[in-house]
Amino acid sequence: MDAPWTPSQGQQQETVLNAVDSYSISLTLDMAECDKYPAKQHARRVAAKLGVSSGLVYLVGQPTINLIDSDQARPFRQRRYFYYVTGIDEADCYATYDIEHDRLTLYIPDFDLSLAIWNGRTLTKEEAERRYDVDQVRYCSSLASDVERWVNKYNGTSSIYILHPEHKPVVKKGRELKLDAERLLPAMDAVRGIKDEYEIRMIRRANEVSGLAHRKVLEKIRDMTNEAEIEGIFLDTCISHGARNQAYEIIAGSGENAATLHYVKNNEPLAGRQLVCLDAGAEWNCYASDVTRTFPLGSSSSSSSSSKHDGWPSAEAKSIYTIVERMQEECIKRIRKGVRFLDLHVLAHVVAIEGLVELGVLRRGFSTEEIRQSRASSVFFPHGLGHHVGLEVHDVSETSIMAMDEEQYARYASVLPAPSMTHSPCTAAAPVLDQGMVVTIEPGIYFSQYALANARTLPLARYIDFDVAERYLPVGGVRIEDDILVTRDGYENLTTAPKGEAMLEIIRSSQ
Repeated sequence: MDAPWTPSQGQQQETVLNAVDSYSISLTLDMAECDKYPAKQHARRVAAKLGVSSGLVYLVGQPTINLIDSDQARPFRQRRYFYYVTGIDEADCYATYDIEHDRLTLYIPDFDLSLAIWNGRTLTKEEAERRYDVDQVRYCSSLASDVERWVNKYNGTSSIYILHPEHKPVVKKGRELKLDAERLLPAMDAVRGIKDEYEIRMIRRANEVSGLAHRKVLEKIRDMTNEAEIEGIFLDTCISHGARNQAYEIIAGSGENAATLHYVKNNEPLAGRQLVCLDAGAEWNCYASDVTRTFPLGSSSSSSSSSKHDGWPSAEAKSIYTIVERMQEECIKRIRKGVRFLDLHVLAHVVAIEGLVELGVLRRGFSTEEIRQSRASSVFFPHGLGHHVGLEVHDVSETSIMAMDEEQYARYASVLPAPSMTHSPCTAAAPVLDQGMVVTIEPGIYFSQYALANARTLPLARYIDFDVAERYLPVGGVRIEDDILVTRDGYENLTTAPKGEAMLEIIRSSQ
């Protein structure tokens, strides 16, 4: 082989690669991790929303708390406001953000030998510095003196911002602090309503795991005999794919249990039931998904063969699913920046009314608008069309901007559910949809014996044919729910769980 070429003086050196040579190429990044939770960015957002140039944001993480009358700790769940500004899912932590100096400090528990022997050691400063997007990591033993030092220098003119009065920092006895316990919570609510790219990826991943779990239930449903098995398969799939926590308690209601909106007993047999309403969503790095699917179990003894109803156990079950499917499709395709969510809520009621009139559940001879104004459709669709999704399954958002005047409110009053049954953006005070919001679209139609009994006593009873409605009691209820990202030009459906014909095909192929 020839001697290697070397550049003469004044020539630019080049790298010559030969095909027969083997090479190992690595890329070195300045950051220890290239995909850290954007804690510093979130802290700056909060400060900008506060509209101040100085002050100290003081946040308390979730402490370790034992169950009442027990030496066992409660299952840990980080405070979501704390997580938003730190990205740490560990107990007994604190954080401060010095607004003027743009300095985010994380305080972690000191090393405790006895705890380490039993539970393993806690984070070290070095590990936390590599893992989290903060300017400084210190042990909790330094917290009081650090706050005291800041108070001495700045608290005369700048406030300490806390979420709740009981979260105020501990300082020397008799020391008066300039505290603000009013502005931080609404500021954080406002910034959390719009998700950044990192948060959207977390919600998308939560939906991917949820989609796998919903699919697994569909593949196994023919072999199941109890609601508990549905919950078990869902949990097993989520945990196996790295999602240890659920965003909320699993709802696996079969038959008439599906008419109970938040049914969580999940312990009854499936025999003789027509449908299952499975409302279940995994959590990924503290970010939620919220997914509902309703699917058939088999033939009903009071109905003809399911083959005559395209895989549904009865004509009634198929009809209600078809209506809810149309309610969701009509609402999703109208999602875009600037849309008032309540308009979609009204649209869902209109579609429901038209479908229930065709079935004879709501009486013919009345206009759709008259039935809507009577609130008769709310007997069957009693909750809001959806809500924000993020660090909470019913996530927070800005609520200080009134979305409508009295005239507008009158337009929506006939379909507004009770406050306990609805969340922003499906509220009168919610602003219009904006880019970066993630909202659910979850219409449903339910046949609750309690709701029907109550409706008989109300003026709206004249719009309902109760004999027909009671024929649908075995159906229970149908809800279909997806998580929708509002984009610059429209929307993206983040939910991957099968529904409609794709759902039915999985069930058929599993037989």
